[in-house]
Amino acid sequence: MTTTAERYRPTRVDFSNFKPQHFMWQREGKVATVTLNRPERKNPLTLESYAELRDTFRDLVYADDIKTIVINGAGGNFCSGGDVHEIIGPLVELQRKYDMSGLLGFTRMTGDLVKAMRACPQPIVAAVDGVCAGAGAILAMASDLRFGTAKTKVAFLFVRVGLAGADMGACNILPRIIGAGRAAELLYTGRAMDGAEGERWGFFNKLCEPANVLAEAQAMAKSLADGPTFGHAMTKRCIHQEWNMGIDEAIEAEAQAQAICMQTKDYERAYEAFVKKSSPVFQGN
Repeated sequence: MTTTAERYRPTRVDFSNFKPQHFMWQREGKVATVTLNRPERKNPLTLESYAELRDTFRDLVYADDIKTIVINGAGGNFCSGGDVHEIIGPLVELQRKYDMSGLLGFTRMTGDLVKAMRACPQPIVAAVDGVCAGAGAILAMASDLRFGTAKTKVAFLFVRVGLAGADMGACNILPRIIGAGRAAELLYTGRAMDGAEGERWGFFNKLCEPANVLAEAQAMAKSLADGPTFGHAMTKRCIHQEWNMGIDEAIEAEAQAQAICMQTKDYERAYEAFVKKSSPVFQGN
């Protein structure tokens, strides 16, 4: 007989046979790797890849067997942004037709990708090498952790094509990562931030050799996937939710979050391992 809890539990999404059309997908245990795979053009995004990435991150909310995500680009570059011919050209045509509804539909769709990345419970680790521009810089920014290289060039270059630096949440998220003054400089000028500068400013958690950046990002993702993943999901949720809270509200939110985590078996496993002087084996429940 189906229990009440089972009846109201969201439908689980099975990624075991997932074969996306517009990017590469690889599973290794509890870690999934997304690879933007148009290396001949430095991995630009199309309308279709935007939408498929958005839908994938939305569905990951209901995938309980995937615990962390790595996102990277093929061929020594991360992502050069929106495809000039497949996105920017058609948007100019909408502008010429004064089609504000169409333009707003596009900008809201791209913003929905960032919302989906923030809402999925799995920590996202970006492995960023080479060109990381426009929407590519946004994908890196929206990730939870970022590994770069000395060769990385991160550019929020929207102003260089006549637009505002305010795109896909950049004016809100980027200052929280690197500080308001530094973010303002990058968003006003559209200039590239190199890997060393990005690490110094806190955008990159670590710089790696180009040949190793993906492997090191995947190693970090595996380490997180082997940890208390229910707790990691709660941490991610609190990091995002507490941006809009006062300190007292945040302290109360974290008291509730921690009490919920204390109900998990992972908390008990950690205590029992400590008593036995062994390492805990977390199972995410």
